[in-house]
Amino acid sequence: MPNDLIARPLAALLGCALLTMALGTNPAAGQAKPAAAAPVFKVDPSWPLEMPNNWILGAVTGVFVDARNHVWVTHLPETLTEEETSIIQKPPIGTCCAPAPPVIEFDPQGKVVQGWGQGTMEDTSNWPRNPHGIFVDHNNFVWVGTYMHHRVMKFTRDGKLVLTIGQYDKNAGSNDTTLLGGPAGIWVDPKTNEAYIADGYRNRRVIVVDGATGKYLRHWGAYGEKPDDTEKFDPKTMVSGALPRQFSTVHGLTGTNDGKIYVADRRGNRIQVFDHQGKFLAEKVIAPATLSSGSAFVLVPSIDAQQQWLYMADGTNHKVWILRRSDLEVVGEFGHGGRQVGQMLRPHGMSIDSQGNLYVGEASTGRRVQKFTPQLVTRRVQ
Repeated sequence: MPNDLIARPLAALLGCALLTMALGTNPAAGQAKPAAAAPVFKVDPSWPLEMPNNWILGAVTGVFVDARNHVWVTHLPETLTEEETSIIQKPPIGTCCAPAPPVIEFDPQGKVVQGWGQGTMEDTSNWPRNPHGIFVDHNNFVWVGTYMHHRVMKFTRDGKLVLTIGQYDKNAGSNDTTLLGGPAGIWVDPKTNEAYIADGYRNRRVIVVDGATGKYLRHWGAYGEKPDDTEKFDPKTMVSGALPRQFSTVHGLTGTNDGKIYVADRRGNRIQVFDHQGKFLAEKVIAPATLSSGSAFVLVPSIDAQQQWLYMADGTNHKVWILRRSDLEVVGEFGHGGRQVGQMLRPHGMSIDSQGNLYVGEASTGRRVQKFTPQLVTRRVQ
């Protein structure tokens, strides 16, 4: 069987083969519609192309694909060693390499379009020091979280700062309406221009602000309740079924076409689902025995009209889980810990293009972004 075709026949059924994409298509008129097959992915080792200027990546903290199918990446240059960046040492200790700028834009073929975001330690007002999480909105503004320093910053595509939410190194808890506390993931609603922020490395909430002005609109904690920063929870108790009443690390979030907000509570090993006002709708625990950083890092819906699949990057178990969005049941997974092509170490950023390709960024020693393409599947109908 060819490598680019993975067979998933329905058991004991005879008849002609129906070839469908893993994303799902409609059957021919008059045929019974088969049950949707879980998506199947294969790594594309040709993406990205070599970066210019001897650039290399540090720990990748965010990945987002914009409306042009351009892939935006944030990373942490400070995680690179002197040996990895020998050309910039004073004096140079070797002939390669140099840290790439903290924010990089790639075209669909994987060629670098631009990079920006450099700044000095003394002047942090206009650049995203320690960037974490990235989102390009419907108006082509680029939003970047800065988790260690409690800000979300909004830029033009070429890196001009136009809005800052929160203040550098200032935090006043999960119920403050002006300051942030360790923001990570961002999603901007194209219908309302409201920005939803996973404010969760220090705080324990989702906070929503006006995307044009940054004005506070609302916030909520786990189960849609008021967050309580004083409550303690031992993740070890999740093995026996106990769940935290507060968010543990609100790390990633996304919205879907049917008006739902999906939140990745990383150290809580779970996904929680809300409406846009913060009403709790559903919860799914994934790999509850996961300790350390937890399992629920980043969430991405599929690109079909129904968005029937939800992909979840798991940076502790080094894989991507595939869930059926209608009931949040796990139906598949891909990835395995390692440094070889197609393997991954600490998948931390993830996004999807208009063709259904997933881009996964790694925050551990792999320090790379890999492209995974959806594969054809064979199904049989009577």
